[in-house]
Amino acid sequence: MWLVMLHLSSMVFLMALSIMSIFISLMFLVSDTMIFVEWEIINLNSVSIVMTLILDWMSMMFLSLVSFISSMVLFYSGDYMKMDKNFDRFMYLVLAFVLSMSFLIMSPNLISILLGWDGLGLTSYALVIYYQNEKSANAGMLTFLSNRIGDVAILLSISLMSSLGGWNFVFLMSLMVENMNFTVIVFFIILAGMTKSAQIPFSAWLPAAMAAPTPVSALVHSSTLVTAGVYLLIRFSEVIESSSMRLVLFLVSGVTMFMAGLGANFEYDLKKIIALSTLSQLGVMMSILALGFKELAFFHLLTHALFKALLFMCAGVVIHNMKDYQDIRSMGGLVKQMPLSSMLMMLANLSLCGTPFLSGFYSKDLILEISFMGPVSLIGVVLYILSTGLTVCYTGRLVYYLMSSIFKVGSFHGVSDESHVMNNPMIMLSLGAVTSGSLLSWLILPFPLMICLSGVLKFTALAVSMAGGGLGYLMNLLGEVNLLKSLNFYKQVSFYGSMWFMPLLSSWWVNNGILKVAKNFQKGGDYGWFEHYGGQGVFNWVINKSGLVQVLQDNSLKVYMLMFLVWLVWFMVLV
Repeated sequence: MWLVMLHLSSMVFLMALSIMSIFISLMFLVSDTMIFVEWEIINLNSVSIVMTLILDWMSMMFLSLVSFISSMVLFYSGDYMKMDKNFDRFMYLVLAFVLSMSFLIMSPNLISILLGWDGLGLTSYALVIYYQNEKSANAGMLTFLSNRIGDVAILLSISLMSSLGGWNFVFLMSLMVENMNFTVIVFFIILAGMTKSAQIPFSAWLPAAMAAPTPVSALVHSSTLVTAGVYLLIRFSEVIESSSMRLVLFLVSGVTMFMAGLGANFEYDLKKIIALSTLSQLGVMMSILALGFKELAFFHLLTHALFKALLFMCAGVVIHNMKDYQDIRSMGGLVKQMPLSSMLMMLANLSLCGTPFLSGFYSKDLILEISFMGPVSLIGVVLYILSTGLTVCYTGRLVYYLMSSIFKVGSFHGVSDESHVMNNPMIMLSLGAVTSGSLLSWLILPFPLMICLSGVLKFTALAVSMAGGGLGYLMNLLGEVNLLKSLNFYKQVSFYGSMWFMPLLSSWWVNNGILKVAKNFQKGGDYGWFEHYGGQGVFNWVINKSGLVQVLQDNSLKVYMLMFLVWLVWFMVLV
């Protein structure tokens, strides 16, 4: 009874917080105001360490979205995790995760951001290793170590910004733009954002984090952990625009979205395909942010969160009904067995592909058109076009394997849409996946953008999407017939399907780099010289000297005579 009350009360509280936050956001948006709250904790040498909160339209709108998706995830978990023996622990971890994200969203101060930033890292590690097995432990360690690089970058940024007299970057932004000596700070901030949002070369942890329960994946990979890096860079966008690092950020994010889209076409794990899809969309957000369009990046972040949470929830229902299999080759024909879940999954997939008049279309199509019109090199345009085509390609592949192929589950099966507890939050999120694009475009972009493109460029996105979808469906239709022929390209498939060997390289430098150095340091240091001259050495020295002091305190005549003779010999030698 207590667990049911905790589950329902936390869900209702988050939903109420979401509704309140969106109204406050609209009020701030209309009046063009913000509220800045500052609490001074300590003042040291004219540098104040303060706890700061910023309430503006952007932070409140993002908080509303995070609260809404979190409440739907908790509702969904009521059925998905009902057989778990530690459901209360799962609830507390998810609520701590949401609290950490809320701290990060409302903090314009690097000190207070660190609370939410490290809170996300700690709770994400606890959630990734929730199913206590070797695979989850390895995935959690890779996730934690990759994100610690970003944590160190934030700490270095804090130390460098102390020379400015504070850490409230809202007030110090103009000073940092004028003084180019702060390029190092910008580098560390971009590095932190890249690690949290899994850009190359830190991409390996994002598919590995799929070891967490599916409701956690729906929350983590839509609006919280992976978007924290994008949100941080959106807040620092003024400094990034005036820095030469924006070119590096654009190239890295462009290659990331291409690599993720290519890898998803060779993956067979349902959750990892959706995770690579998230990685591709994070590359889109980062690239348009590097071009200087922070409102557009924030717009795509919000729309992507809604349809990606829906996509993960649909995947969770499919996995639940498929006897907990995640391999898409063991699925098929679900459109007849699970019509509601199949329809909602198609809706999320179409929104992901940028189908006209769904939520993804309003942000994604605008990003492509602005990139075609803006100062983007030919390489950037090609990366955008290829990534768009690959997105629709792996979506067509997913549709083929899950819905339109033959039914591959055994005769004794119970595949159905009967769980109303999991269906209701999916229906709520589907409304957001349909309407959020147009509503948010009216709010965030109230003025029309002047886009001048030729007819060829205007229809490029639509043509590439149609070609990619058809190619993805037909190639997999023929691929099942000629499966043995694909073995001739085993090396190429291994390279593209393993994210260009990034997981192997990520674990290699940990095993052969950090851990090997740490092992040698432990053997030669902790168990060797440090032990000899450290704890044991000091202990033996103290024991010996205390024995000498004890002899002196015995008041023995022999000792005093011996000391007198030694002094006499020493005196005669000196004379």
